[in-house]
Amino acid sequence: MTDVAFVCAMPMEARPLARRLGLSRSSVAGSPGYRGRVGPRGAVVVVTGMGPRLATAATQRLLAAVTPARVIVVGIAGALVERVPLGTVIVPEVVVDGDTGDEYRPAAMGGTEARGTLWTSGSLITGAEALAHLDGQGVIALDMETAAVAAVCEAYGTPWSVVRVISDHGADEQVLRLNHPDGTPDLRAVARFVVAHPGRVPALARLGRDANRAARRAAEVASTAAVG
Repeated sequence: MTDVAFVCAMPMEARPLARRLGLSRSSVAGSPGYRGRVGPRGAVVVVTGMGPRLATAATQRLLAAVTPARVIVVGIAGALVERVPLGTVIVPEVVVDGDTGDEYRPAAMGGTEARGTLWTSGSLITGAEALAHLDGQGVIALDMETAAVAAVCEAYGTPWSVVRVISDHGADEQVLRLNHPDGTPDLRAVARFVVAHPGRVPALARLGRDANRAARRAAEVASTAAVG
């Protein structure tokens, strides 16, 4: 029996969560992930890959195979503005699919206070005018998967929640392409980037450190809220 299913886009988001929960690496409904028990509760972690298409497909496979009491989306997010500090925990009141305008409301999680709007889009939003417009609408963070997971959960009647942590203030398209679609680093692309942009290596290393810190914090909050 699976009491809770955690959904992550990338392996680097799933690893700290699995470590905290003591789960073992395992395929879950055809996706890479982890499974095990946390006390009396069964738990799985699923890695979907990046973007709404992969998130939709993996969540559909998951909910066709198991019936969790709840799904929790866990991972990192980008901030629109620098006044939202790195490391800020995002537990939104509303998740908006920026491609369709559909809105989703997460279920409450114990020990967390929901606030603001999380904006999901399949494309990277970088223009100052677009970011200012979203900021004015109460959007506090951007991601690429949560609305897709929410849509599938609601179609299945499965309660869902989300916790993300701010890892950056606007990663650019070049940096995003340094990952494979499954969320693993594309080492050849990284090598080409380093050769072409040696001056950006310190910033890239800092971005990686910030992302890992944010992933660990998201795992801490999500695991505590889910299993105490």
